[in-house]
Amino acid sequence: MTRETTHKGAGHRQRLRERFLRAGLSGFQDYEVLELLLALNTPRKDTKQAAKDLLKEFKTLPRVLEADTQALCQIKGVGPANSFGIHLIKAVADRYLETRIHKMDVVSNPESLIAYLNQTIGYKNKEHFLGIFLDAKNRVLASEVLFTGTLSASAVYPREVIARSLAHNAASVVFAHNHPSGDITPSAQDIRITRTLFFALAFAGIQIHDHLVTGSQGYYSFAAQGVMAKLQKEFEQIK
Repeated sequence: MTRETTHKGAGHRQRLRERFLRAGLSGFQDYEVLELLLALNTPRKDTKQAAKDLLKEFKTLPRVLEADTQALCQIKGVGPANSFGIHLIKAVADRYLETRIHKMDVVSNPESLIAYLNQTIGYKNKEHFLGIFLDAKNRVLASEVLFTGTLSASAVYPREVIARSLAHNAASVVFAHNHPSGDITPSAQDIRITRTLFFALAFAGIQIHDHLVTGSQGYYSFAAQGVMAKLQKEFEQIK
């Protein structure tokens, strides 16, 4: 008869599972979430220390999910199987978010859009410039990361933005990018590229509803600050 060994953290792990089954992840600390995730591929060992070490190394849960296999496997107790599980969960979450954005009214319900942005690009440690392409009824056609930059800036090319907008047959678009520093104040470059894109797309018959900057301090909306209305008046004077 085979005797199944029980590790010292088995009771703790079972309690975590029962908590999750009762109320989902509500009340869980990030390391406890990682404990459960690691347990899927480490059934006979305690995973608490490995979970805490992951957070110590990568600082936040989202950045653990973003880490590459080599970096993850540097953590004691995290091997290739755990790395695969972490990346699979991240990919499933990304797929789920992609389906959610298509059901959102991103123009009249900006709160849901901000939540989506925080979950997709808000935590990243490099700038990501995102385009959300809409049809004539403001329904989402596609959400696409157009450019990825460094820690402080992303190179945004108007010609490519126009090409992607036309490829999606978009009537309008919302742009967003993250500030890894957390400071949501738009830079001089942000202001310049907003103006450049507004006029470039306007001449192509495509409206920009907003350009959002997201970070740990919240978000900044060019539209809410009256910038889009001002640019529209400028365009009407020169077209």
